[in-house]
Amino acid sequence: MDRFDRKRYLYSMLAVAGAICLSVLFFFLLYRMQGVGEFLDTFIRILKPFIYGGVIAYLLRPVCNWYSRMLHNAFKGKYPKMAEALAVILSLITGLLVVYALIIMIAPQLYASIAALWESIPSKVEQLIAWATVTFGENEKLIAYFNSSYQQIYTTLENWATGTLTPYITNIVSGVGMSVWKVLLFLKDLLIGVIVAVYLLGSRKRFSRQAVIVIRSMFKPRWADMVLGEIKFVDDMFGGFIEGKLVDSAIIGVLCYIGCSVFKFPNPLLVSAVVGVTNVIPFFGPFLGAIPATLLILIDDPIKALWFVVFVFFLQQLDGNVIGPKILGDHTGVSSFWVLFSILLFGGLWGLVGMVIAVPLFAVLYDIAKKLVIRGLRRNGCSAVLSDYSRDFGGGTEEKE
Repeated sequence: MDRFDRKRYLYSMLAVAGAICLSVLFFFLLYRMQGVGEFLDTFIRILKPFIYGGVIAYLLRPVCNWYSRMLHNAFKGKYPKMAEALAVILSLITGLLVVYALIIMIAPQLYASIAALWESIPSKVEQLIAWATVTFGENEKLIAYFNSSYQQIYTTLENWATGTLTPYITNIVSGVGMSVWKVLLFLKDLLIGVIVAVYLLGSRKRFSRQAVIVIRSMFKPRWADMVLGEIKFVDDMFGGFIEGKLVDSAIIGVLCYIGCSVFKFPNPLLVSAVVGVTNVIPFFGPFLGAIPATLLILIDDPIKALWFVVFVFFLQQLDGNVIGPKILGDHTGVSSFWVLFSILLFGGLWGLVGMVIAVPLFAVLYDIAKKLVIRGLRRNGCSAVLSDYSRDFGGGTEEKE
């Protein structure tokens, strides 16, 4: 009995000491939050090539697996190392070709649109003056204002350039130099990331097996199975959602291009690329893509811009009610309210990247919370609550044993 009490008291002391240490650590983190944030920023900046490489490898993994299966079947099980090497090379070439095709489609159209906008500014201003003259013909002061506004704008710009801008030339050049340097650093990290992606793709099976060995060495079989099952759920959620969203966005981009060509909208290729790329972002993507695309058409023809808004509205209805559900299905199991919440939360934390990964990330957190709640209810003998909830609001609350 005494031995049991000593053991219990020892565990209690260890629990108290652990709680005190965690409290001190938490206080230190709050007190030195700025320093911790700077350390994390430096740490992430150092690991950026590996982050880029991991993202590239994860996106190319399905393509690499497809090439691997095809090559293994072609070689009939012979030369497995050669098949894996060729699969990695072909998947990397496929990814580079896709990026190259997007750049070739977007860059010339973007340059042409900007050039056309710049050249059309004088004529647009003259049209505005003519419209104001016809509309407000009886107001002499307003007519004088519109007639002089064009010259005043250019005079103001000239005075600003000669008087105000000159002292800031050094700062502008320095800013441009810093921007160029940041671009070069990004390209350097991206190049290293591509190399890292090649290693990750080539060793993906080995790393996967090593991860399983490490997890099973750390946890008991029951807990190891739970951890591995949750990792598989995370992989299925992110992989299925991102792959499905990319396919869905590609289909929307093609349909948008066909519609823009049929209805003779200006810059159909550029507009379709913008709509397709922004469609990757759930919920807000259609709005983010429609705004710049509409402005591009508005430069050329305001009436067509209005019809384009109507066209995009029907296209997004088609995507939201037919194409998206067919491709993605109810993959995440997250309601529309939590989709909106997750996009706003993670978008505010991590920007555009957060908006893209918000839904699958929140789906994973939601699944973990749901399993904990279900286990807690069963432990407390409140399983009837699950049945009542399932009866009133539908399924989705049962946990597989």
